[in-house]
Amino acid sequence: MTATTPPSAGPGLTAVPTAQAHRTASGRVTVARGYRFEVVKLLSQWRIRLLLLACWIAPALFVAGVSTQSTLPTDTLFGRWMHATGWAGPLVTLGFAGTWALPLLTSVVAGDVFASEDRLGTWRHLLVAVRSPRRIFAAKALAGLTVILLLVAGLAVSSTVGGLVAVGNQQLVGLDGHLLAPGDAAGLVLLAWACVLAPTLALAGIGLLGSVVLGRSPMGLLLPAIVAPAMQLAQMLPLPVAVRLALPGDVFLTWNGLFTSPAQLTPLLIGIAVSLLWAVTATALAYVLFLRRDFTNPTDDGSARRAVTMAALPLAGLLGVTVAVVAATTTATGSGIEQAEVQRSLATEFAHLYRMQTDQLHRPAVTEAQLKTGAACTKAGVQDGARGPGNDWRCVVSWHLPGVAATGSAVYQLDITADGRFVADGDGPKEVNGYFLVRTSNADAPNPLWQFDGNVDLLSAAPATTAP
Repeated sequence: MTATTPPSAGPGLTAVPTAQAHRTASGRVTVARGYRFEVVKLLSQWRIRLLLLACWIAPALFVAGVSTQSTLPTDTLFGRWMHATGWAGPLVTLGFAGTWALPLLTSVVAGDVFASEDRLGTWRHLLVAVRSPRRIFAAKALAGLTVILLLVAGLAVSSTVGGLVAVGNQQLVGLDGHLLAPGDAAGLVLLAWACVLAPTLALAGIGLLGSVVLGRSPMGLLLPAIVAPAMQLAQMLPLPVAVRLALPGDVFLTWNGLFTSPAQLTPLLIGIAVSLLWAVTATALAYVLFLRRDFTNPTDDGSARRAVTMAALPLAGLLGVTVAVVAATTTATGSGIEQAEVQRSLATEFAHLYRMQTDQLHRPAVTEAQLKTGAACTKAGVQDGARGPGNDWRCVVSWHLPGVAATGSAVYQLDITADGRFVADGDGPKEVNGYFLVRTSNADAPNPLWQFDGNVDLLSAAPATTAP
């Protein structure tokens, strides 16, 4: 049989060699094609479908159900306002998601995206089809990121819809007592959810690293779910501010700084930068280790030694570097909870809420400037220089009413956690900060000065605001 001679190129055309024509005809599996394949493969898994369904439905049902109950989750940030506005629901959901939901979601998706191939023994088939470990890694990482973003979007959208449908589009009370218009509240809620994407990406990078290093071991799947509670436990300890801000999960707490006026942006921005640095570093380590893997050996799916030397040690070194950089570039020392800042935060919030109470009780209007509110706080009997978290803070708030010679005063017991959040509990006089119901535009609500949440800026150096 005589071989067929390829036709010659026409005028102005270049003949294509046979081998090159074969490669062009067969096509190369690009990152885009691999990405689409990996997304379809992830979405075909029943557990991913259940997670998507749960994230897009369950938060709406939860927020709507809780908002109609007589008992509210007052131990959760913004939980005491779920009867007053629909914008409190997504913030309550955000607090829960940062603690439990997002670490578990990243474990299921990112922690399993490479390990699943080890369990199924399909690496050789995938390498024959794609012929590039680099493109495989990029496709899998992007597919996992896409699914994680869909899950986070479902949590945010579902909880917001549930809150707005159940309660409505009303004003939201910020963490310093000032009222946020519905439009401003919507923007800040969206921004808060966007900010927590940074620590979520950090956990996703850790999940990718665990999936590559540990292979079919279940520890790779559970790594983000183990790292996140460890960081949360560290956040509960009275750590120095520099160490706290250097943890990649700090944004899960510091997003609440958006809801003060002025916003406490410095801790939030530092936390976002640290989280993104962790995300990039963990993903880069996973990429390097993936390229170095011997795919010809089906039993080579990770080792404890490689996990320590190539994954744990670099991340520990990154933590040390970030602690040193944050300590050198910020002025805060110790826990950051200082007497002056506690007094300023409490006095500011009391003034805003007093004005809110005045309006609810239909009393003559008064402004914060007219009240000239001040606070004097002690901790465990320490009069000057009190500092640190604890439930032994006692504060006396004083204010002036226009045309009244006497100075008003009220006592509060404060429980301040290590991250700067505090709960103020009114301790008299009863007609000011005791428990009683006031009628609002929605329904009867507890006295706003009875109990309220606040936030101490850990990086603030503002002078004290004391009682005149």
